[in-house]
Amino acid sequence: MDIGLSQKDHEGSVKILNQLLSDEYVLYTKSRNYHWNVVGSDFSELHKFFETQYEELDDIVDEVAERARSLGGNSLGTLKEFLQHAKLKESADDYPETKKMIANLLNDHEQIIDGLRKSLEICAEQYHDMGTSDFLTGLMEQHEKMAWMLRAYLGR
Repeated sequence: MDIGLSQKDHEGSVKILNQLLSDEYVLYTKSRNYHWNVVGSDFSELHKFFETQYEELDDIVDEVAERARSLGGNSLGTLKEFLQHAKLKESADDYPETKKMIANLLNDHEQIIDGLRKSLEICAEQYHDMGTSDFLTGLMEQHEKMAWMLRAYLGR
């Protein structure tokens, strides 16, 4: 593959993308879990809201995996791999009340945003991969919007 990046640069960007893919998949799963298990007077509204969020995350997961493949790397694709590489943590056997669900998702989005800021700079400066840096900037903007919506639910 000759797209103006060294093998080391390809591999560095793919590693970043696979770690991100793992976090995105954990967040997708958590959002879907909350969609299924939300209860209370806001059930209908939050059920739909969580569905909107996990559908957007599903698209992001696919885009991240395809970006890694377009750079000549493999994309992680098993739950075991995702859990091994993710910085975000699952909350197994935890079905919190509504505000805690929203706060948990907000925290995860904020962690991803922070990681994206660092990763897009590394891709640009260390790996000379402006395409992936630009791609990560777009994802950061999507997560910032999703976080804003979660903050609005919490009245922050």
